[in-house]
Amino acid sequence: MANWWRLWKILFVFTKYRLDSLVPLQQMPLSLRLLLWLAPWRLNPVPSKLSRGERLRLALESLGPIFVKFGQILSTRPDLIPDDIVAELRRLQDDVPPFAEAQAIALIEDQLGRPVSELFAEFSSKPLASASIAQVHAARLHPQVAHDSGQEVVVKVVRPGIENTIERDLQLLETMARLLVKYSADGRRLKPLEVVEDYRHTIYGELDLQIEASNATQLKRNFNGSELLYMPDVYWEFTRSKVMVSERIYGIPVADVAALHAQNTDMKRLAERGVEIFFTQVFRDSFFHADMHPGNIFVSRQHPDQPQYIAIDCGIVGSLTEEDQNYLAMNLLAFFNQDYHQVAQLHIDSGWVPPSTKVHEFAAAIRSVCEPIFDKPLAEISFGQVLIQLFSTARRFNMEVQPQLVLLQKTLLNIEGLGRQLYPQLDLWTTAKPFLERWMRDRFGPKAAWRELKRQLPGWIEKGPQIPGLVHGALSRLNHMDEQQQALQHELAALREDMQQQRQQRRHQALGTTTFISGGFLWWQAMYFGVPDLLGLSVAAAGMIWLVIKA
Repeated sequence: MANWWRLWKILFVFTKYRLDSLVPLQQMPLSLRLLLWLAPWRLNPVPSKLSRGERLRLALESLGPIFVKFGQILSTRPDLIPDDIVAELRRLQDDVPPFAEAQAIALIEDQLGRPVSELFAEFSSKPLASASIAQVHAARLHPQVAHDSGQEVVVKVVRPGIENTIERDLQLLETMARLLVKYSADGRRLKPLEVVEDYRHTIYGELDLQIEASNATQLKRNFNGSELLYMPDVYWEFTRSKVMVSERIYGIPVADVAALHAQNTDMKRLAERGVEIFFTQVFRDSFFHADMHPGNIFVSRQHPDQPQYIAIDCGIVGSLTEEDQNYLAMNLLAFFNQDYHQVAQLHIDSGWVPPSTKVHEFAAAIRSVCEPIFDKPLAEISFGQVLIQLFSTARRFNMEVQPQLVLLQKTLLNIEGLGRQLYPQLDLWTTAKPFLERWMRDRFGPKAAWRELKRQLPGWIEKGPQIPGLVHGALSRLNHMDEQQQALQHELAALREDMQQQRQQRRHQALGTTTFISGGFLWWQAMYFGVPDLLGLSVAAAGMIWLVIKA
């Protein structure tokens, strides 16, 4: 019932803001077009005081965090979404209506156990930014509670009661996923339940600010001293599950292209470093910021000729196994080298498509999608469109969705949208290919083998004196296993012989019983007609004697 009530609310919001007017009817089947034309909500007029972008933004805001996240992704795709809608959806990145100051202060005091006036020398009641999950207030640490007294900080507070809304939406998504698995031919291939479960894990990780703080600390450690990315410090003594205090930064929002140009930022270098950061996080660290929409990215005001990124809001991060890293890197390199046969073979080897797939057919299908986009700048490429075409191609070959790669695909779309805003002429292939080649050399080359040898050598030396005993024990176990195998073979042979004897005995018993019954019947028949029958009596006696002997 909760799912149906939530679905009814979604439909109500959909009709209230007349989002059906945003649907491109001319691209839909005739039956669906007729259904939408006859829908009762068309009797409601389209709100004339609101633009279509405002209607979509307000609808997503009223439906809650999961829908706001969807709007944030759309806001980075001006190649897919009209400019007027993108402009409105960008407000979802950090300009969602805030909750009351009194609620924020009460939550801070409850989590940290002290009044705000004792924790902070200054605390701004008006939020610096407000998003779907939390909002951020500016503050200054109180000298009595912090060694770094006077430090400017930001206080992040989770929206009260947001868990209930998220859980209802997740339950609805899970119900829809189950229906998709049950009634859709592509349900199992798309793995919707696994995708929803991954999203559940991700979104609940974002609700726990201690997890976000640990993610930020790990990213800071990974890029310690780097010119590419700076992560603000986290103040752990003032961080709890619903409240996080971190260093305040004064960068330029990455979406403020005019301000970046005003300080003579090297935009080409900035875009290239964004790509390098992404690939470094994915392949070097296997720990990547997976919510890189423009509201979470800033650019340092120092050294505009060598611009440095600043990242915040690390509630969503992703990671890959070594196997997925290797397959993904080899796939991308083969893709950059336009070796589509290798791309197809890697998909089969990794189990992403069935082993019965014909490599040359799959390679030809991939080539037809990817070949037109090479040697083009980012301004002329839409990865969103390419991914849609690739998914359509994969469907023909029964490719299963890989839930562990969904976050990576989302992040790649964010990176593309960011690069499109900063420097549309960016050559993504030229920027990414050398990095992947270096990574592959470092991962599998002689230096990597030597590093692995040095890493393992101390353990081997430590276990060296134990090796003879381990070898002797292994040989003894092998010998014992051989003896056990021989004994098992003898037991199996004895069992087979016993079963053969039992089958033979049953045959004898059947023969004796049949003989006895037949003789008895002949003797009874002869006695019934008053004629002595020595033959029947003899046959019956022979059958009885046979049974006794075999028994």
